[in-house]
Amino acid sequence: MCGFCGFTGDAVNREQLLQQMADKITHRGPDSQGVYTDEILAMAFRRLSIIDLEGGSQPIENEDGSKVLMFNGEIYNYRELRKELLEAGHVFKTETDSEVLLHGFEEWDADLLCRLRGMFAFAVWDKHTKELFLARDYFGIKPMHYTLLPDGRLIFASEIKCILEHPDYHKEFNTAALDNYLSFQYSLPRETFFKDIYCLQPAHYLRYRDGEITETRYWEATFTPDESMTLDEAVDQIDEVFTNSVEAHRISDVEVGCFLSGGVDSCFVASYFGGQKAFTVGFDNGQHYNETNFAAELAEAVGIEHHKHLISEEEYWESLPKVQYVLDQPLADPACVALYAVSKLASQYVKVVLSGEGADELFGGYRIYHEPTSLAGYQKLPRTLRRALAAIVRAIPFDFKGKSFIIRGSKTVEERFIGNAYMFSKEEKAKLLKTIPATDPTEHTKQWFARCEGLDDVTRMQYVDINRWMVGDILLKADRMSMAHSLELRVPFLDRRVFEVASRIPTKHRIGGGTTKHALRLAAKRHIPEKDTARPKLGFPVPVRVWLRKEMYYNKVKDAFLSADAERFFNTDVLVQFLDEHYTGKRDNSRKIWTVYMFLVWYHLYFGD
Repeated sequence: MCGFCGFTGDAVNREQLLQQMADKITHRGPDSQGVYTDEILAMAFRRLSIIDLEGGSQPIENEDGSKVLMFNGEIYNYRELRKELLEAGHVFKTETDSEVLLHGFEEWDADLLCRLRGMFAFAVWDKHTKELFLARDYFGIKPMHYTLLPDGRLIFASEIKCILEHPDYHKEFNTAALDNYLSFQYSLPRETFFKDIYCLQPAHYLRYRDGEITETRYWEATFTPDESMTLDEAVDQIDEVFTNSVEAHRISDVEVGCFLSGGVDSCFVASYFGGQKAFTVGFDNGQHYNETNFAAELAEAVGIEHHKHLISEEEYWESLPKVQYVLDQPLADPACVALYAVSKLASQYVKVVLSGEGADELFGGYRIYHEPTSLAGYQKLPRTLRRALAAIVRAIPFDFKGKSFIIRGSKTVEERFIGNAYMFSKEEKAKLLKTIPATDPTEHTKQWFARCEGLDDVTRMQYVDINRWMVGDILLKADRMSMAHSLELRVPFLDRRVFEVASRIPTKHRIGGGTTKHALRLAAKRHIPEKDTARPKLGFPVPVRVWLRKEMYYNKVKDAFLSADAERFFNTDVLVQFLDEHYTGKRDNSRKIWTVYMFLVWYHLYFGD
């Protein structure tokens, strides 16, 4: 796991600038640094040594020195590809997966990408054609950002903070990103909060030559459910492919550990780690916010050396500015700090961990995926009647049991679902924002629903989450929180072969048996105690709702809501009303409050006075 950055063309104090950019991502690769420069391109690389500790430094050049590679990630089938490339006549100087990428690109060009099994973001510079090739993995596990300057020069990096160091990029706030963030709780890829800085989308590659960019999608996570598949067949296939994936993801020349939250996903991963180390964090706010005891029981059952840490209120709140800085962009997921803390804990013992990200999106793990089934009976009523009932209950100024059901039941899945989080509606944003136009968040998911038209509603919701929520929230925080502590985080559920199995499982085996991830839970049951497979999803639950009803934190957030930064964007009386309603127990506004507060913490770090 590493990081790299670079730019084309001239710049004042070019070598010094490249070093400044590389210094911003030292945390991604504290073990060594490499540099490549010529008359057109300057690139720098920071390395975290995992495979071929002695020979894996970058940049790496091919046999004749015509191509140069910098690579962030891990390729789990590199040994098979290496054998194929040796048979084709390529000469290797190292034992690294990085060199396999370079020779693979030399042999197959962009067709290499669909041969890979792993997580990756890499750059290949062709000295002869003067073309730069950038690529990102299938699901967006590893990051890649870039900007094209007005004169055609390109700046690219693993993290946005590197690009901000370049004096010819003039930092400007992207107001449209705030509108989207208020609904989704994260910045919508491909846009970022910095004007004209973009993230390369998952499963895309970019070619840059003579000041021009072309982007191409090379793969798509397409679901093709096989309705003839039995539940036993689904369980067998999950068991087999996931065991294979974990074995592949454990390939390393350093010790590998795992995260253990207490839920079925991480327990399933941990079941393969007998005799090794697992890491858990929780909060001292009652059992609902602390899964460390569940994790400890599982660790004992499968023979894992277990390490845990309880996060105090003070530690959590003090971490917020550090976390938002590391993220590059605001993210309102309260679990960020928990992931930051467990990464810090793990980094004291190991360099690599496996984690359970992706299981919910691939196998149907979120409770919201039950909604199509819950609404099915009600939606048999005529649509006009349902819409009329929804209009009536919307006009009632207070919440009551069944209100949300009637409103959501009046809508199609395209109208009601934008992803696992839905913070502010267009109408709420219009009241909250001063000058930034409020958009309907469903406009930003419409294209994704269109791409999976014809599938059932549950599968379409999963597809949207894979392409939006998982990229913008789950994988962003996984990468940034782990790399902040120079820790490589691997995600065996987000494996091409695992997805090939998940994509064929019919919905009745994903959302069935009265639970989520039905088939996955049955596969996990073969490896872990039954009580651990049946436990409802918690993840890293955070007591934000409780804290915001304490005077100390109420006042802290209120100060931010009345600050000059808040005045710049928001009608602050609306913000304070949200806060007061929550503080007095009138309604639970914690998620909405947190979404705005995290933005203000981030904005002060990157744009504040």
